[in-house]
Amino acid sequence: QNVIRRRQGRRDRHSRKESSAQPSEHAALLWLIIQAGNHLTRTFALRHSVSLLKCGLPRRYTLAGLWFPLIVAKMGTMSDFESGLSALFTKVFGENTALESHKRLSGGASQETWALSGSGHEAILRRAPGGTSAARSSAAIGLPAEAALIEAAETEGVPVPKVLHVLTDTDGLGDGFLMSRVHGETIARPILRNDEFAQARTALPAQCGQALAAIHAIPTRGLPDTLQISGGLDQIAQYETIYRSFDVPRPVFELALQWLKTNAPDPLDPVLVHGDFRLRNLMVDVTGLTSVLDWELAHLGDPREDLAWICVNSWRFGQSQNRVGGFGQLEDMLTAYNAA
Repeated sequence: QNVIRRRQGRRDRHSRKESSAQPSEHAALLWLIIQAGNHLTRTFALRHSVSLLKCGLPRRYTLAGLWFPLIVAKMGTMSDFESGLSALFTKVFGENTALESHKRLSGGASQETWALSGSGHEAILRRAPGGTSAARSSAAIGLPAEAALIEAAETEGVPVPKVLHVLTDTDGLGDGFLMSRVHGETIARPILRNDEFAQARTALPAQCGQALAAIHAIPTRGLPDTLQISGGLDQIAQYETIYRSFDVPRPVFELALQWLKTNAPDPLDPVLVHGDFRLRNLMVDVTGLTSVLDWELAHLGDPREDLAWICVNSWRFGQSQNRVGGFGQLEDMLTAYNAA
């Protein structure tokens, strides 16, 4: 009898465990609604609706019951977007060209980046998320201004993509601009570690110095009026405000902020500053620097900001022995900067 009771108890516990593992209909519906809001694409829906059926969920919670109406609604929006891309591609490259493929790239933390190709042409669309003009932060200058800076940089010999078209209301795609596609790598790990980039690592310090010298030489007259003036002490004040907003005092930050304000060098005349000059915003191929990207934090300020930012330890990506970006030495970059 004891043996029978133990076996029966095990069966009961197993039955309860299986019962608790079955998702309730309400929980399943909530889960699907959340996923639909975050990941509503046709490919995702088709793939995961099959998985849900295999899990034993009722069909009304899968593609036939929930996904399909939402997908139909979404397809209209996607069709409008695709039509806009096709029209833009033909407008820029000519009537005898057609858009054959478009793919959203993973790069870009605050803006959409789309790779477009067709009829032997390639381009990159840099667009505000969903086409809206909301900026990542109060320091961001906006995509039309960013395009204007890239054009100004090209004039001064800075390696940048060529701006092909700045979006207007008639394009129906929101804020953004189309530029030529520059091939290479932006991810720090392969640039700093792979053998194929050995030559690039040797050339990069001087190339970065030359590029920064050209950026700082761009005439400020005629630049977009959305550019902020932000010197060294302004930058410290900005970060101190962010730090204070957390209301969590840290002795190391208190000491660093006081030291920086006490030891601030005399300011230099403001120039155009890129504002985020570092790996991931630099396109690199096997020969070195091919393009300076992501100008959204550009402003008028102290040129030493750009020279110092690429030397911050965080942007050395584990190669701390190489002071400049994890790939070179400061002396090499400064020598090229001063000689340019």
